[in-house]
Amino acid sequence: MEESATLRIGSENYNFPLIKGTESEIAVDLRTLRSESSCITFDDGYGNTGSCESKVTFIDGEKGILRYRGYPIEQLAEKSNFLESAFALLYGELPSENQLNSFRKKISDNAGLRENMAKGLHSFAPDAHPMAVLSAMVNNLGTYHPEKSTNDRKRDLEAFDDTAALLISAIRTIAARDYRNRKGLAPIPSDPSLGYCADFLQMTFGDSNNPQPPPQKVCEALNLVFLLHADHEQNCSTSTCRMVASGGANVFASVSAAIGALWGPLHGGANMAVIKMLKDIHDSGDDGSRFIEDAKNGKKRLMGFGHRVYKNYDPRAKILNVACNDALEELGVSSPILDIARHLEEVALSDEYFIQRKLYPNVDFYSGILLEAIGFPLNMFTVIFAIGRLPGWLSHWKEIAESGSKIHRPRQVYQGATVRDYVSIEER
Repeated sequence: MEESATLRIGSENYNFPLIKGTESEIAVDLRTLRSESSCITFDDGYGNTGSCESKVTFIDGEKGILRYRGYPIEQLAEKSNFLESAFALLYGELPSENQLNSFRKKISDNAGLRENMAKGLHSFAPDAHPMAVLSAMVNNLGTYHPEKSTNDRKRDLEAFDDTAALLISAIRTIAARDYRNRKGLAPIPSDPSLGYCADFLQMTFGDSNNPQPPPQKVCEALNLVFLLHADHEQNCSTSTCRMVASGGANVFASVSAAIGALWGPLHGGANMAVIKMLKDIHDSGDDGSRFIEDAKNGKKRLMGFGHRVYKNYDPRAKILNVACNDALEELGVSSPILDIARHLEEVALSDEYFIQRKLYPNVDFYSGILLEAIGFPLNMFTVIFAIGRLPGWLSHWKEIAESGSKIHRPRQVYQGATVRDYVSIEER
């Protein structure tokens, strides 16, 4: 293969080097295009634009491959857990036993919130969206740790290990306390002996008068939800985190911005859309059969099927499907919308219309069903997504800070009015 690409603009030829990724990806390096030709590329939504070189996560959507730091997601889901995988994302390698124990302890030691910060949770409007609260409180957390939020890359990197542990721990506490505040319930303190997911479930749904460990299968399923969402390459929220970090912003500000990006219904709200669809089908008196036909005729949109990146079965969906079944069985949950979900799944996996279009159930389909069954309210689904995605955001912030990346500054193609003179208000 040639080591460069030639672009012809008008009568002029321009040569640009090729960048080769470790998984045989090829990118044309157009960083000098504008200076050499006065032209820029146009790629609405950046679907064909490589915004960075990264060592964190690899995706091959055509083959249905997802790897964290080279480790296949299937192996991590079977043999690892959320915190161990988070460590690998943050530091590039799986931890030793001592490293993992130290990482877990640092996280469990940071579960508490400062008293004034905890009081701040009561200052939000009663109907404030949990994602708005989460974003604000993460930024607020940085104000209680000024030594970790200096906006000085060198100093913030020196504090990174402690900052990462603090955020990974405190984000659960913020989410759990916000949930209980809305219910008028007193907070339940963290119990490090329960483990990361069980502790979060206890802080959220526990009975302070009769503490009971959450069901093991439910904890395992939630662990998988977090693990499977921990990173997913240059998506909207991760790109947002990297862009904010490129300006030199500290970890708290960058993560807060990423939470805001994830809040968008086209990004983090997909599993909510699944439950809304299932409830709408049930309310219409349908078992899903009519909805399937309407979807095939273009009258309805089948939520939770297909993926923008994966043109094959979403590897995360296969894994979560099994965990979802186990958790529902342990919870003893049965509901009409779960029956509808299984019917949609069965039809979509056997109907040629969906098979030919590769519209397989994706991770949002199963995570939505699971979170509904556990008892999380619909407006908290994206909060769960954010807790899981946090290690990825932290890893990408670290990568930007360590690389000394330039500030991100996309170009545009201006389509507005050309030059014109100001007209006084009396003459308009």
